[in-house]
Amino acid sequence: MAKFRNEWRGGGLLLLLAVLCITQFVPGDVARLRYERQAVAAGEWWRLLSGHVIHYDAAHLAMNLAGLALLWLLYVGDARARHWCVVVLVAALSIGLGLYYLETDVVWYLGLSGVLHGVWAAGGVAAFRRWPLEAAVTLALLAGKLAVELLHGPLSSEFGASLPVLTVAHRFGALGGLGAALALRLWRRSLY
Repeated sequence: MAKFRNEWRGGGLLLLLAVLCITQFVPGDVARLRYERQAVAAGEWWRLLSGHVIHYDAAHLAMNLAGLALLWLLYVGDARARHWCVVVLVAALSIGLGLYYLETDVVWYLGLSGVLHGVWAAGGVAAFRRWPLEAAVTLALLAGKLAVELLHGPLSSEFGASLPVLTVAHRFGALGGLGAALALRLWRRSLY
């Protein structure tokens, strides 16, 4: 049974990678799927989620896929696949709702980086049972990165030539992922 779960987790990663890659090549403008404040206000609520699976260009996608692969390698075995799905969904909704209700100046957003920060936070919580010191270190690194971004702006001001880094999405994602992980721990006593 454990072997099946591990294979499913690997299959889940491949499915997510496929969705991310396919959405990169959706015919037409990515603006049809990205988070856009006015479109959400007009009832296109799915943009709260769809904006996370599209990217500005192939380089933006590649950077997010590299982050996803690293987090997957670190934390995939620390929680069940359905719990990771909850974490990703809660992180994505936290970002979309946070941008819509709290960051009213943000007109549009796209990419997976905020959700990745949510997975990073949840992974740190989930890994405590397996390796507490390293889990604490990774959570401290995440907190440090978020603090630097809050005080000094993004680690790089732009990705590529014209895509600004929206660090508030990183914070909303990390809070959503942390909240989901803690709720799952309380509800099930463990993420695994």
